[in-house]
Amino acid sequence: MRIDWTLPVLLLLMGTVSSMAIGATGPGADDIIKPQSLRMAEQGKAALARGDANAAIDAYESALASDPKNVAAFSGIAMGYEKLGLPGKAVKYYREALALNPSDLVALEGQGKAYIARGATARAQVNLARMKALCKADCSGATRLQTAITTAAITTAAMTAATPTATMVATAPATATTPAADVTTK
Repeated sequence: MRIDWTLPVLLLLMGTVSSMAIGATGPGADDIIKPQSLRMAEQGKAALARGDANAAIDAYESALASDPKNVAAFSGIAMGYEKLGLPGKAVKYYREALALNPSDLVALEGQGKAYIARGATARAQVNLARMKALCKADCSGATRLQTAITTAAITTAAMTAATPTATMVATAPATATTPAADVTTK
């Protein structure tokens, strides 16, 4: 008995083609950010520009609620936290942005600067190396990060040189003296 596989293979191919057509509307369909998310991210950018970090964070979080693939929204939240003086939270959100797009130069630069603010210049140098590997031509972000690393190193060196060595001064503790009582036992 001979089995003809033509019909099952044809049905399998038709199912694959139809599921591909339903799942995507074109090349890179997953890369398209929803317009509502983009509008909210623009509101966040405007809030950052006017110095309102809390409003910026709120707008960027709304952008993420609308579309969690918005890399710029993660970076915007991080920038807001940097303005609030919270580099640890900034690093976290830059990490989220880089998880979505490891080649995002804005996130790499921002995370590098947040690392510097936390005193982790070695990690900032790793980000700088990644940026230099990604940039083939002019890369102003890498230049800014390099400047920030250099400035941090100079500042650290100057602070170390200005700190005098601590000397311990031995002081005798102040104690009250009382006359010793003569106690004799018989």
